[in-house]
Amino acid sequence: MTGTQGPSRTVTRRTVVAAVGGAGLAAVALTACGGSDDTSSDTGSDTVSGGQDGGQAGKELAKTADIPEGGGKIVGDVVITQPKPGEFKAFSSKCTHQGCAVKDIADGVIVCPCHGSKFDASDGSVKAGPATTPLPSTAIKVDGTSITLA
Repeated sequence: MTGTQGPSRTVTRRTVVAAVGGAGLAAVALTACGGSDDTSSDTGSDTVSGGQDGGQAGKELAKTADIPEGGGKIVGDVVITQPKPGEFKAFSSKCTHQGCAVKDIADGVIVCPCHGSKFDASDGSVKAGPATTPLPSTAIKVDGTSITLA
């Protein structure tokens, strides 16, 4: 061969295996906390995220009898709670730490199963981290026994 060529590069099997392994680990790290397979209590309604109604104002989310006192129910991307008898609150069901769906609501606490963040069911404030930001509230309206998006 004549002319100048750049430096010779030898790609070894070790280099290829390391690169493929690193890419796989990066993919796992990116998806570890970002997704949700929440099938608990979904009523098939359209989802609401971060307090935005997505044009669904007036859509029924639940009946008041479906929301236990001191607990709550997850409906799509909304968690509805009843901190005191007859008082209903709603928040985004996405944890503010890394976006996992909260799963448990009991004894006045909303719990994220991914890293254990806990939120107050009466106002969405953080009770225990790693989350540092409260759950965003979602506007709802209680009309008789029906809870709808406001």
